Amino acid sequence: MAANDPTEAALLTLDAVSKSFDGIEAVAGISFTVATGAVIAVVGAGYTGKTTLLDLISGVLKPDQGSIRFNGHDLASLAPHQIAALGISRCFNPPRPFEALSAEDNVIVGALLHERSTAAARRLALSLLDRLGLTGLRHLPASHLTMTQRKCLELARALATRPRLLLLDEMLAETSSEEWTSLTEILTNDAQANGTALLFAEPDLHAIGTLTDRIITLDQGTLGGETPQDTAGPEA
Repeated sequence: MAANDPTEAALLTLDAVSKSFDGIEAVAGISFTVATGAVIAVVGAGYTGKTTLLDLISGVLKPDQGSIRFNGHDLASLAPHQIAALGISRCFNPPRPFEALSAEDNVIVGALLHERSTAAARRLALSLLDRLGLTGLRHLPASHLTMTQRKCLELARALATRPRLLLLDEMLAETSSEEWTSLTEILTNDAQANGTALLFAEPDLHAIGTLTDRIITLDQGTLGGETPQDTAGPEA
């Protein structure tokens, strides 16, 4: 994992970002950077602003104040599909596959963001489905998959876009030890091989384990501080 060295040019920069709903601040003056290849976790209990933060980065929401820049681009005026094309991909909680499409076609849709042909997109999709243990389910509609399988499908579709930054909303929460190990191995291998930065939003340190370079704590929408990772992964 690449440490987030503040002397490096940041891939993602949040500067005093705030977002309110009905006068209540969900995110209040958040500032931090993410370097290429960094693995960072934003940790906080429910309703502390984690998902709102990912919504702001991915363009689902626009900040009321502050700025978000990615690889030199100001994201404020861009739609989610334009932000995805720049290299930011997202795994939602709960997962949001195309329910009527097969697992294979879900991943092909992601791959076609950059692949020039359907054949190349299919090859990439099949490779990712194999890595995530979904090869035998590739022809099933996404609506027929279990929650864990849907999480894996969401991850496969996100990785198919070849992201430079991958946002993961509670991807590791409520997973078994075996599932946790498999998912973290895939993610860290991808981060190391492709320089993909990973930004996790998780409810507690237990889900994150020793995966991250930095842990950022959110408390009622504000930064509660940063801590080095020094916890173990989930027990069986």
